[in-house]
Amino acid sequence: MIQFPHCKINLGLSILSKRKDGFHDIDTVFYPVHLKDIVEITASGKGYSESIHFTHSGLTIPGDTSNNLCVKAYHLLKVDFPTLSAIQMHLHKNIPMGAGLGGGSSDGTAVLQILNSLFHLQLNKTQLIQYAEKLGSDCAFFLFDQPCQAQGKGEILNPIAIDLSPYTIVLIHPQIHIPTPWAFQQITPCKKEKEIAKIVQQPLSTWKQELVNDFEAPVMKAHPLIGSLKEELYAQGALYASMTGSGSSLFGIFPKGFTWASTPLTQHLRLDTF
Repeated sequence: MIQFPHCKINLGLSILSKRKDGFHDIDTVFYPVHLKDIVEITASGKGYSESIHFTHSGLTIPGDTSNNLCVKAYHLLKVDFPTLSAIQMHLHKNIPMGAGLGGGSSDGTAVLQILNSLFHLQLNKTQLIQYAEKLGSDCAFFLFDQPCQAQGKGEILNPIAIDLSPYTIVLIHPQIHIPTPWAFQQITPCKKEKEIAKIVQQPLSTWKQELVNDFEAPVMKAHPLIGSLKEELYAQGALYASMTGSGSSLFGIFPKGFTWASTPLTQHLRLDTF
């Protein structure tokens, strides 16, 4: 069984306070973007020695396989469904990692959905959301598949009516890894006057002045290239441009029908258009 998990961008991101559990309360809007990975799972059959045989292709996936959210998703379900069959899983990676796009979270959530269907676990959406929240703070969003205001750690989700389909979204991947713990350490949390969900309901022309990602200032100070790329998005005609998540990917929202002009700054970087 195959799924094509997509990524997300953050429309604004406010760090409101640090919690007693060490996490942070945030306010943001998750917006789905259809840059996709591919996850395929098949049952291994009787007598297979490993509970899960995981392979991957596409972009290089660093680190220990046991830490991959796809593998963790299988073992999470295995606790409550001990008779879950051994599987073979292949992940083809298109979504850059450590880029603020939520690709790993999307992949792990897709595994939950595939296993639920493949092995007839009969988990409803509420139950899948509960499992997704155990995987990661933003995993549950990928069960909604629509724009959502995200609060708390990112797990408190409320669908929001916003449609960017009249525009073109361009993603730029600077190939810079931003460690999320480091990014949070650079932030002094504070309450904001206006929720992001209200700002994104305003005309797009107001976003440049009001819609802010709190991670941008420290990340761009540490990596000036990212700031230069945001300026380039505006120079190319973006109506709004921002970093997504804790970076390092950026996105620009353009009028339909625009033509991107390659520049020395961007010619060696990956750009995706939607």
